[in-house]
Amino acid sequence: MSKERARRRAAREAQAARERVVRQRKLARRQRRRALVRRVTPQWRRGRTGRLARRTRGERAAIIGLTAAALALIWVFVDDLALRVALVVLLLLVLPAIVVIALDRRI
Repeated sequence: MSKERARRRAAREAQAARERVVRQRKLARRQRRRALVRRVTPQWRRGRTGRLARRTRGERAAIIGLTAAALALIWVFVDDLALRVALVVLLLLVLPAIVVIALDRRI
């Protein structure tokens, strides 16, 4: 009787060992696949970083829209080309100060 139990136990242990090997292979394959996917996919920075990220999407849209409108008005209403260029350069130089004053925050 004990020989029979020992033989069954050995068979169970052998089966468990085979299943363990299969599980380890699957796990290793899954880890390799995940590592490959991590290497291939671009890494997106989480959170807000940089100068423009301190503004909300609406604030950035308003800044760009109002600047484009000011540029359009300059090009429509000013006839002299030299004055147009000077006003555009002045607008772009003063734009950060206008943003800080209007939004009451530093860039």
